[in-house]
Amino acid sequence: MSLDDRLLDHLPELRPIAADGVEDVTLRQLLTMTSGTGHRWFADERITAPDLLHEIVTAPLAATPGTRFAYTGSGAYALGRVIARVTGADLRSFLLPRLFAPLDLRDPPWRTCPLGHPLAESDLFLRTGELARFARLLVQEGRWDGRQVLPAPYVRRMTGERVDTGTATYGEAYTHGYGLGVWIDRADTYRLDGRYGQYVVVSLARRATVTVTAHAERDQDLLAAIHELVVARL
Repeated sequence: MSLDDRLLDHLPELRPIAADGVEDVTLRQLLTMTSGTGHRWFADERITAPDLLHEIVTAPLAATPGTRFAYTGSGAYALGRVIARVTGADLRSFLLPRLFAPLDLRDPPWRTCPLGHPLAESDLFLRTGELARFARLLVQEGRWDGRQVLPAPYVRRMTGERVDTGTATYGEAYTHGYGLGVWIDRADTYRLDGRYGQYVVVSLARRATVTVTAHAERDQDLLAAIHELVVARL
């Protein structure tokens, strides 16, 4: 697999039903929320379609792929389905021995769609301390207990390949750019946002991380407090 692969190259049976332009959508665009899809779905929403992936690829594009940022859980879900196709294992099963087990996460629950595929976009349930292991893994450029769990060059690319999010209307904290699955958060930090007030802030300059669970969703005051009361004092 490559980020430059096109979605439908891995799912050729969906070409006859795909909306115009979807044939040009790449895995990178799904990951950076720039696929142009008009489909809007998030993991806390009920899935009514017989197959969510079919609903995603048939949705008309709202923009030419690669030209506009628009956050949606649809891209992450579609990526999970591609991984299942390529590897023969659903996303959770694929990650268990390669990512979860090295971090001593033996059986992390992950909500699935009606077809049994992990939702991918969210709803991987982790305690704060467990989430902090992911944060440490990232600040250590993919190393954990002397083992290279993630390729270091890819960890660096997560923030190096950013797209413009200046048009985002849901708060200043979301306007600094978006990388490969992470929010760029001011000059030397990046951020992973979870549902219900779970945040990971990775400070590259300080080689430090802050992980928070606060039972609040998309809370601008909480993000400001994390920076002002914790990150700025490291």
